[in-house]
Amino acid sequence: MLRPGGPLCVSNDLFLEDVHFRRSYFTPEDVGYKALAVNISDLAACGARPQAFTLGLGLPDDVDVAWLDAFFAGMADAARPWRMALAGGDLSRSDRLHISVTVWGEAYGAPDEPVFLARGGAMPGDSIFLVGQVGLARVGLAVLEKHGRSAIERWPAACAAHLHPLPQVDAGLMLARAGSNARPPVLMDVSDGLARDLPRLLDRSGRKDGGGLGAALVLPRGQLHPEVSRYAEAHGLDPVEQALLGGEDYALLGACAPDMLPPLHAAIPGFMTIGVVTEEGLTCNNRSLEDVRGFDHFGEARHV
Repeated sequence: MLRPGGPLCVSNDLFLEDVHFRRSYFTPEDVGYKALAVNISDLAACGARPQAFTLGLGLPDDVDVAWLDAFFAGMADAARPWRMALAGGDLSRSDRLHISVTVWGEAYGAPDEPVFLARGGAMPGDSIFLVGQVGLARVGLAVLEKHGRSAIERWPAACAAHLHPLPQVDAGLMLARAGSNARPPVLMDVSDGLARDLPRLLDRSGRKDGGGLGAALVLPRGQLHPEVSRYAEAHGLDPVEQALLGGEDYALLGACAPDMLPPLHAAIPGFMTIGVVTEEGLTCNNRSLEDVRGFDHFGEARHV
């Protein structure tokens, strides 16, 4: 239940042409939809109910009214399930498309004590879980970069994961509600890859002293989406590694007390237990993840 006048969760993301998307294979509707959807995913990761957003647009000279109409139609598709209102923004000329979205949502949970979920705060012995697929958007990016929109015919789920991600808002709200009656789960969304985001969940990122907790993941190949496995097999790659490295999946990654698992499995479609929080070390299927990294905006690969 929402509480009028309660605390708000706010998030902002940039969505930049030739950094986050290419107009060669993103339709205007895809651009508008994803620009808002990735921000809604941040609200889902806090267990917040989306309310409204503002929009900043930098437009190049070749963007016309027809393109903008389609762009806003796609954005409306992302906003409609939550009746999100466009509350304002700004417009400027730019060499390339430059999109900045700020969203806000309201805390959700028990009527007398709504809560936001946060990353950090897991304990050894907690169960690690996912809601949604990992690695699928990475495959979508690879095939769209190589084949353009013709890739959609052979890789429909992977291309949809990259072009049209589905924020896990309902799951985030259920996790927030569960956290009102127990120690709240810790939660974040997977935007830079499981291998890079898991240390963030465990308070390990940026710690020169090696502090923070560890994790022992179990991610069977059979648990991955068939298109991830098919792509890996066709290119001589390890499908589990592709799932660990894949970014922009916008699945929810979290940890909770083990006794919370039965009701969460029953209530949340796609809820998967994938491991346990440990005192130290990062492994997946008994392999060390200490040197496995996901996407880095300031690393060598700085564009789509």
